[in-house]
Amino acid sequence: MLIAAAAALAGAGGTALVMASSEPVNTSDRAAIETIVREYILTHPEILPQAMENLRSKEMAKIVEANRKAIETPVGDAWEGAADADVTLVEFFDYACGYCRASIADVDRLLAEDKKLKVVYRDMPVLGEDSLAAARLSVAAAMAGKFNAMHKPLYKAGRPSVSNVEAARRQAGVDKNAISNPQVDQQLALNLKLQRDLDLSGTPAWVVGNKVLVGAVGYDALKAAIAEARTKK
Repeated sequence: MLIAAAAALAGAGGTALVMASSEPVNTSDRAAIETIVREYILTHPEILPQAMENLRSKEMAKIVEANRKAIETPVGDAWEGAADADVTLVEFFDYACGYCRASIADVDRLLAEDKKLKVVYRDMPVLGEDSLAAARLSVAAAMAGKFNAMHKPLYKAGRPSVSNVEAARRQAGVDKNAISNPQVDQQLALNLKLQRDLDLSGTPAWVVGNKVLVGAVGYDALKAAIAEARTKK
């Protein structure tokens, strides 16, 4: 694992480390290269966190790419922004998450400033039964084309409860029977599978380009990730 981590930082086969060696090295001699890499790691252990993060980012990029269609395809109208966007920002959220609520202002600002951005919302109910009830309403509303009529009012009502979820349903005009549609739970099951595949440890979580960010990372971090995704397209 140490060799792999060093290679992820220094380049395939530890080439950069070999070039930095003071002694001539046969670059086809694997044992010699591994000895140099090992010695370099022991001398400079501070490279390991960066190397492991680089390795994790590369592996995560592969997972995102393999699941991109499922991640970026919204349920119904659970999205905002440009229909012809060149970058899609996906938010995994929970209505009971205060950090998700606090991130609304960041998303609104990004959408106001960036006319080629699309934001897709994916429910990730991980904070209890009331979260799950709110998520079922959210998916049902999106399938009925009423997501945006329900989304912010439900956040504004505070932490989900039986009463405010029902009030949000009535306000948005979502049929009560629609919430028990089997497709609602199927969609939530897909979202939770994506959570496991992407190793999302909490909400909010964001996917943009091949990058995954977890937490209320703020406007600046999201803007930078969007710019990076746009550059790499």
